Amino acid sequence: MATLIVGTDEFTLDDRLLEHVRFVTTQKLRRSESFLLTWSYPADQGSGRRSVWIHEGSTLHFRFTKQRIAHLNAEWLQHLLEASNSIRGLNLDDVPEPRSAAAAAEQPEGVGRRS
Repeated sequence: MATLIVGTDEFTLDDRLLEHVRFVTTQKLRRSESFLLTWSYPADQGSGRRSVWIHEGSTLHFRFTKQRIAHLNAEWLQHLLEASNSIRGLNLDDVPEPRSAAAAAEQPEGVGRRS
């Protein structure tokens, strides 16, 4: 699992998901665009939801457990970029299931799936 560090707070996410979030965040901040980033915690972490406001002044670190850079899925990136521009912001619980079998192999564990 990878870690998103915002200021002094650390958040655990799937490596592949965080790689996509890193790409979107970089694109947004290059254009001086702020956005809301939201995700839910699983029951074993106390449940609930967390939202953070990402802006140019944010101190961000992306720590990955895998040395290889994850393959970026263009469909996901498009969805994440569009969501980041919405009033709701980028909600990681709303990442859609990929349409193709090849893309399904790239789906991060626990993302876009509801129990």
